[in-house]
Amino acid sequence: MKKVYLDYAATSPCELEVVEEMRDYWDRIFGNPSSMHSWGEAAQNALQESRAKVAWLIGAKPEEIVFTSGGTESNNTAIKSVAWAYSYKGNHIISSAIEHPSVLESLKFLEKTGFKVTLLEVDRFGRIDTKELEKSIGPHTILISVMHANNEIGTIEPIEEVAAIARKRGIVLHTDAVQTIGHIPLDVKDLGIDLLSSSAHKFYGPKGIGFFYIKKGTKMEPLIHGGGQEKGRRSSTENIPSIVGLRKALEISIGSIQKEIQKISSLRDRLKEEIRKNIPQVSFNGHPEHILPNSLSFSVKNIDGEALAMRLNMEGIACSTGSACSSEKGLPSYTLQAIGLKGELLRGAIRFSLGRQNNSEDIEYCAKVLKKEIEELRRISPL
Repeated sequence: MKKVYLDYAATSPCELEVVEEMRDYWDRIFGNPSSMHSWGEAAQNALQESRAKVAWLIGAKPEEIVFTSGGTESNNTAIKSVAWAYSYKGNHIISSAIEHPSVLESLKFLEKTGFKVTLLEVDRFGRIDTKELEKSIGPHTILISVMHANNEIGTIEPIEEVAAIARKRGIVLHTDAVQTIGHIPLDVKDLGIDLLSSSAHKFYGPKGIGFFYIKKGTKMEPLIHGGGQEKGRRSSTENIPSIVGLRKALEISIGSIQKEIQKISSLRDRLKEEIRKNIPQVSFNGHPEHILPNSLSFSVKNIDGEALAMRLNMEGIACSTGSACSSEKGLPSYTLQAIGLKGELLRGAIRFSLGRQNNSEDIEYCAKVLKKEIEELRRISPL
């Protein structure tokens, strides 16, 4: 049976080059980077070289990069640490209704401690209204957190416009770039942001490692205390093998970014056209223009999305009905609800997210199987 992986927004395979780059740091260059001997010095050199390279790749300075365990920790740290550090100025935070759970749950936690949170609504394509953002800002607003692109529908938010508003009002801006870094061009100076979150396993690196960018001069209170690593901003012995892997994966992804955008968006558009042409009563989710090149979310009438996903899995096709980070809760997607989907359009939603290893044969197979399975589900469905 043919196997086709179309769930890259959930995670990506670790590149062989990345695995090879990490190999020596498990058993040969294994020292603690805080140690004073030559083993520790070698590890410290690898750490600083990786930090400098990652910074250069996103237009930052080395001292602005803090390594973490991934996107969830990066989001938690960015939001809570900045909120606590600027609490002397105010207690109001603005975000959007379709943020990743690690952002929304962090905000709920802060609300319990006295912070006020405003969640901006989005339009039917998943974009926030910057005019509504401006109206929401008050004298006690200290932080704005808006994701760079949504993990379920792929819509890219107007971060440059948000940054201009935040800068004019003297408000710290954080963006969750887990789905964008390594997939579309990104420069922190061009975006105008103060904090950015990222995770290596989304751009063909190892799981359990990420980083956040914090612009020089931005205040923060550490979330994790201990030995003072990462200049006291994130204590814990640094995960050198994974940091080296993150650096290599990001280097590869950014080095081939334009070529991959062209290839993957072409495959995505071809699959979209096959669906549009051969399967009736399908509507597509996400912005028609401001969208990630690998993202394809759609809703099928008169079927159950979970049933379709299971049948596709039995045919060797991996996909998702929504975010992998929230699907275990068994609740309808709050992102799809936020863009106005109800009833059968909400229940019949599917997410394909393409990646580096997909090819034309994958698209042909997926389109063929998808048509067959939808026809069969409609035939037996009481809907």
